[in-house]
Amino acid sequence: MASYPRTLLIIPAYNEAESIAEVIQSIRRQSHWIDILVMNDGSTDETGAQAAAAGAEVLHLPYNVGIGASVQAGFLFAEQQDYEVVIRNDGDGQHAPEDIPAMLSALQQGDIDIVIGSRYLEKRGYTSSFARQLGSLILARLISTIIGQRITDPTSGFIVCNRRAIQLCAQIYPHDYPEPESIVILHRAGVRLREVPVKMKPRAGGQSSITLLRSGYYMLKVVLAILVGLLRPVPAIKP
Repeated sequence: MASYPRTLLIIPAYNEAESIAEVIQSIRRQSHWIDILVMNDGSTDETGAQAAAAGAEVLHLPYNVGIGASVQAGFLFAEQQDYEVVIRNDGDGQHAPEDIPAMLSALQQGDIDIVIGSRYLEKRGYTSSFARQLGSLILARLISTIIGQRITDPTSGFIVCNRRAIQLCAQIYPHDYPEPESIVILHRAGVRLREVPVKMKPRAGGQSSITLLRSGYYMLKVVLAILVGLLRPVPAIKP
């Protein structure tokens, strides 16, 4: 029987009742040994009940705190429960569970702390609208320049982390724009990052929190957040 590191898959979910059960079941079919934790972020639908019925552990947040705060709560849980590896996955069905083994394999090479699944390295399957791809390209160029390393998908919510990264994310995971901000914060803290190609799918249900009308406003705020974050002290991993 193969030996696997103790692994927790975190799914932040807000009103994902249409897709959450299938997301959990597809992960179970691909990687049955992974523990699944759904952070039910104050959903007003049956997300929590559907997730529990599908066999996931569910933590119910009392109100909608946002994706960054709910993911950080999941990292705190993982740190306290001594998980060796954390996978962060979305609840809308866009992330392909069949990519998890390759991401875990990349992490186990030993010279990196976080693997980021990129939909743009090889452009497999569904990507997104032109406007969102353009926004992602702008952020990618900015972040790549700041950290001195090529990043192609700065808004990817599909990552795999080792224990070192888990401890840091439990302390300082950003709340407002977690995906792009965290790349810069973690790199400044000495966390080693690598992208690997993954396949993305269209949303299985629910609605994206970033609409076309909000995309320009989002871009401006996330760029400012990243630049202001550079003025803060470099975070350190607690002993």
